[in-house]
Formats: sequence, C-alpha cells, structure tokens
Amino acid sequence: MQKSRIESWLYPTDRGLYCEPGQFHIDPHLPVDRAVITHGHGDHARSGHGAVLATHETIEIMKVRYGADCAGSFAAANGGQTINGVAVRLVPAGHILGSAQIVLDWQGTRAVVSGDYKRSPDPTCAPFELVPCDLFVTEATFGLPVFRHEPAEREAHRLVASLAANPERTHLLGAYNLGKCQRMIALVRQAGYHRPVYLHGGLRALCDLYVRLGVDLGDLRNVTDSEPAELKGALVLCPPGALSDRWSRRLADPLTCYASGWMRVKGRASQHGVELPLVVSDHCDWPELLRTIEETGAEEIWVTHGREDALVHQIGLMGRRGRALALVGFEDEGD
Repeated sequence: MQKSRIESWLYPTDRGLYCEPGQFHIDPHLPVDRAVITHGHGDHARSGHGAVLATHETIEIMKVRYGADCAGSFAAANGGQTINGVAVRLVPAGHILGSAQIVLDWQGTRAVVSGDYKRSPDPTCAPFELVPCDLFVTEATFGLPVFRHEPAEREAHRLVASLAANPERTHLLGAYNLGKCQRMIALVRQAGYHRPVYLHGGLRALCDLYVRLGVDLGDLRNVTDSEPAELKGALVLCPPGALSDRWSRRLADPLTCYASGWMRVKGRASQHGVELPLVVSDHCDWPELLRTIEETGAEEIWVTHGREDALVHQIGLMGRRGRALALVGFEDEGD
C-alpha cells in the first residue's frame, strides 16, 4: 500500500508509534527518551522513559503503580504545547480517569491518537471529546459486529437488585484494578447502594488515589480488616484473577460476579464460574467504533490492538483508507 503524507512524519517503530518532527513516541512499550502517554494502564504506560508528558491523573497513576521515580521527569499537559514545532494537545478519551487522546498538528495535517476510549457515560472520568482530524488512530478491542455493550447503569442496577434478593450471600465482584473497579463502585452508588464496599488488598491503592483525585467512592473497607459476619450479604471487589483464590473462602456463600465487556461471550462467563455476568466495558462496542470513525471525518484510519482485520475491512466499506498497525506490546488489559 502506498504511504500517505502523514506516514512521512508519524509511523510505527519497534518501540511504538513515533512522531519524527516532535522526536517523541506515543505509548512506547520500551524505554525512550521522550514519551507521550495516553493513560495509566500497563499496556500503554510503562516505566523507564526519560521524560513523560501526560495528564496530571495519569502521572499520579504511574507513580502509584511504578514508583515516584519511574521516569526521569514528568510534565502534566496543561492545555496545548508545542514540541519541536508539533502542536500537541491532550483531550479526554473517556476510558478511565486521566485518559486522553493525543492530538497532533503538523504542517496543516491533524492526527488524533485515541489510545483506548469509550463513548458511554462514566462517573469516574471526563467524557470522550470528539476531535475532527485527517488521521484517526483507533483501538479495536471489541471490533466485531457481535459486540453490543449493555448500558452500564442497567448492569449496576442488576447487581444492586441481586444484593437485595440474596441477603445471605456475599457478592464477590471481579473487576480490573484500574478504572473498572472504581467505575463499578461509583455506578452502584448511583444505583442507590450506600453500604460499605469491601476491597481485596490489590485494589486499595488505586481506589485511594481516585479518592485523592476527587472521585467519591463512599465507604470503602478492607476485607482483611473485617470479620466474616460483616461480609455476609456484602459487596466485595477483587481482581479477576482472585475470584477463585483461597482468600475468598472466608466469604459467606459467595455469589461470583464479573464486570467486563467480555461477559457478552457466554463461554467466558462459564470459564470463570460466574453466576452474575455484568457486561460493562471501558471500551467502545462495534456501533460506537463505527460512529466515532464517521464523526471524526478522518479519511485515513489506523487500527491498533484488537480485531484489526474486521474493522479495517469495514473501514474500506465506509470509503476510507484503513490500516492495521499491529503495534507490539498492547494487550487487552482493562477488559
């Protein structure tokens, strides 16, 4: 395929997407001199870079996850900046707290690198901001027509209703520790659940950070500091990998729940022994991906991690130029 004009200054390398005139990488998976980071998930934000530009929230997340000295220096993106002649702006992506799209303007051409993003409401982060552009770099985590996410508020009400209907059973909810965990807590609060929420130790640090950054999560308590009687009929959150761990044996007849976009796939739910699958995703579903591509007005679309082939094919049917980047190091961590 013939290279476009944009590919003369923005292109993938073995360390990640590189802006040549700006001399920086976006979400590099290996240490680089200068990195611009879209959000705090470990497949996008890694330690060891010389200088990092990101939102204030993403910087704080990186410090909690990797340590205060995980990069040589940090700069919080406060409005637009110019780096070696490239105008760089970070705008909300709606994925998790602090998540941003990287908007690049160079010699009359605009590229938007979206990172991970979603269009549905989330009480824990700023909503996605649509930016018209010439090139849109999109994820494709749920880039198949079968994926249609449920409204997250409806799924939260299902969880709260189950808690009320099963007062003898502890509800053990598997949720990824950054973004999904805090969103689920905020959603059940919105749905009217104001009792204490109990946390596995692996979730505490990032929940505390969200609270310090202004996200109200209500009364949070540690499972290890609680008596078994307190946990009867309570809501307990843990990382998905801990759903069947030994520590859960202290819970009262646990009803296993799991919040993820992958709960749309019944085989995934049964694989984890999930009684109450909750289809809550921090990524776009298929219709949202197509709507976003259409609304950006971009004639060129690059597709990163996920179901690249299906989405690239659909982009061609939409009369746009599509390309699968197949960047190294990106995994579906959040869902």
